[in-house]
Amino acid sequence: MNILLLYPHMPDTFWSMQHFMKMVSKKSSYPPLGLLTVARILPDNWNKKLVDLNVTPLDPADVEWADYVFVSAMNVQRKYAHEAILECKKHGKKVVAGGPLFTHEHEYFPEVDHFVLNEAEITLPLFVADLTNGTPKRIYSSTEFADMSEAVLPDWSLLDLKKYAYAIVQYSRGCPYMCDFCDVTTLFGRRPRTKTAQQIIRELDEILATGDPMMILFADDNLIGNRRDLKNNLLPELIKWRHARKTAPGFATQVTINLADDEEMMKLMIDAGFRNIFVGIESTDIESLEACRKTQNLKRSISGDVQLLQKKGFIVTGGFIVGFDADKETIFDQQIDFIQESGIVMATVNVLKAPPGTELYDRMKKENRLVGDFDFDENKTNIVTKMDTLILYNGYKKILDTIYDPQKVYERSRSFLLRYGNYSSENPLQRKFLFEDILALLGIIYFAGIAGKGRFYFWKLMIEIAVRRKRNLTNALFFGALMYQFQNLHKKFIESYNQVVSAYPKAA
Repeated sequence: MNILLLYPHMPDTFWSMQHFMKMVSKKSSYPPLGLLTVARILPDNWNKKLVDLNVTPLDPADVEWADYVFVSAMNVQRKYAHEAILECKKHGKKVVAGGPLFTHEHEYFPEVDHFVLNEAEITLPLFVADLTNGTPKRIYSSTEFADMSEAVLPDWSLLDLKKYAYAIVQYSRGCPYMCDFCDVTTLFGRRPRTKTAQQIIRELDEILATGDPMMILFADDNLIGNRRDLKNNLLPELIKWRHARKTAPGFATQVTINLADDEEMMKLMIDAGFRNIFVGIESTDIESLEACRKTQNLKRSISGDVQLLQKKGFIVTGGFIVGFDADKETIFDQQIDFIQESGIVMATVNVLKAPPGTELYDRMKKENRLVGDFDFDENKTNIVTKMDTLILYNGYKKILDTIYDPQKVYERSRSFLLRYGNYSSENPLQRKFLFEDILALLGIIYFAGIAGKGRFYFWKLMIEIAVRRKRNLTNALFFGALMYQFQNLHKKFIESYNQVVSAYPKAA
């Protein structure tokens, strides 16, 4: 049996970092972990080939070679997943689809022959057994959750890790919180299930035997969801692992803001090698946080917590949303002020959307407030907002016009870098220096420091940090590169914004 594992294009969003990838001579941010895991669940005697369309174009010969094409995708890839499926169907191939996109929206893909939904550890073996017996069904789903302690190792032999900036592992699934705009609890439940520390160590060893990524991403929706296991098992083993290696990449992950409440956890994470963390801040408005059930962000100083995390050694990426029912027209300036004052260089801001599979989606449907199909376009929402639509879109534009401006990026970067680094760790990060790092440096200097419109602020930041905080110069280079990334994202945003507001004559 010949199996083609096909991963669709990622749109040009904050998370794809396409322009940054060009600067550092990489094809894509990180590999498709889901398909690498699926490959190991499939029978060993089946022939498997992985094609990531973010790295290489689809060769018709690969499609012709395959008996079945397995497609996995997230909601953000909906458009490109549909295109990839149609291309495979032109060749008369059977398509098997799974992952979050299809788990929530399989009814929108009538061309797909078989759906393997929910967690593949449970449903994929059922499909394989039926396929072997010649009786495959169209839909396989389950309300059960997989035992992560029995999860297989992803098959890293299927790709060239050098084409990616980061490698990726997953320690846990599930989140104890119930944010109404998030589908994590629907997909994976509220009780975080974890792999053993030994499983993660084996995965890390296999990654480093395959290549030398710039960073390793722990693709957990909330790494600290199961604090007891993280503290007692994973983090101590990661510290030992890092002690035994002179060089190893740092880690990135996603956590909730209440990490700032746990001094021991912060210390352990830093010693284990975690530096980059994404925190869902969402809003500066208490009513909006209460309404969306972001309870972990209430009764605290978010700004103070962010700065504490930064001082402890974390680079915080913040997620923000505008368009909540409780939002007032002042929310846009509030978000701008918070982002600038907190020194969050990497800030992602989105208009509120109701993804299928979320509590928010169900409520909007019940209130007859759903409009059109769900779309990940930053400018679009699929709900009727309480705030006037044009006011919302124009306020959102004001935020991005401001925070993506090279001067504002410089100001946040400077503020952060001059206070970052006053921490101690048993394990200072020492990544192996590679020839490709020289190419990355030259790429950043050319694109951000010579060709970029923000080159004045790029060099201003480089010079100031080199003089005042030399140890943070590597991070300064990264933030300087973000000026170029943000410029291109902003250009794309403006094009989309103009298309959206053209439907409103008053906007002219």
